[in-house]
Amino acid sequence: MAKKMDLSSYKKTTPLKSDSRKAEPVKKNQEINPGQPEPADKRKSPSVSPRRPKDSKRLSPEPLKQSTTKVNESTEAMGIRLNRYIAHCGVCSRREADVLIADGKIRVNKKVITAMGYQVMPGDSVFLGKKLLKKEDYAYVLLNKPKNFITTTKDTHERKTVMDLVEKASDARLYPVGRLDRNTTGLLLLTNDGELTDRLSHPSNNIKKIYQVEIDKPLLKEHFEEIVAGFTLEDGPIAIDEIVVLTADSKSIGIEIHSGRNRIVRRIFEHFDYEVTRLDRVVYAGLTKANLPRGKWRHLNDREIGLLKKKGKKRGS
Repeated sequence: MAKKMDLSSYKKTTPLKSDSRKAEPVKKNQEINPGQPEPADKRKSPSVSPRRPKDSKRLSPEPLKQSTTKVNESTEAMGIRLNRYIAHCGVCSRREADVLIADGKIRVNKKVITAMGYQVMPGDSVFLGKKLLKKEDYAYVLLNKPKNFITTTKDTHERKTVMDLVEKASDARLYPVGRLDRNTTGLLLLTNDGELTDRLSHPSNNIKKIYQVEIDKPLLKEHFEEIVAGFTLEDGPIAIDEIVVLTADSKSIGIEIHSGRNRIVRRIFEHFDYEVTRLDRVVYAGLTKANLPRGKWRHLNDREIGLLKKKGKKRGS
């Protein structure tokens, strides 16, 4: 069952009730702005009982500045695991590096290495095929993705990808962390830090995302309560973390969830025969859209990078 509401980005709601009063429709491209109070005229919703949870916190992004992180030199002096070295080179995540090693595609000093615990020492040369791998400074880029862009590094059908939007962000080869559907907008993190990508993508770390969802008809009370209680989709049980109705017409919903299953937010509402007409990710792992217009990107600051690494710390090194 979902927890009691604790979203600093939203106002708390009670289950939906019928009412004959007309609701003011949500304006096109209206975004949830964490930490900003809701206008007074929108608080008078028959389905909403505004109150601020005692332990809620406002999300206050730090001033923006570019930051990169270098591999710890003292650790390198004692050697570094081969899969971690490959991830530090921006090739892929550590899990994907394990596959490359197992397949015999990695050579160290001209010798094929298949041992997972192999330590790369200073002065070693590591190759993927004929390519010499070199460690890069890390770059962390946050994009506010617009519609009609594919979340991939390359598209065989020559459609627009998110890489087209961040091509000037860094000289490093960036990769998206997770994905957003072509018609889903909002926050997407891109980095060449394969280890962090692996950690943020792993289900055990429960990385939370907040979405603003607009549906084609009012959300019924019984469906609201079923979503809160948790239910089963074709690929297994699903439980959301928190949910809130944002408008009096019950067509705009805020939902917090940590599941990374494919199209999970859309499938939750499709299960109850609603069509999702707009889906926007407004918070990702504590990062917000503040001062980041649609289609634009920015580098994370040191504080944000540190918080992301703490969130992915559970799996260890």
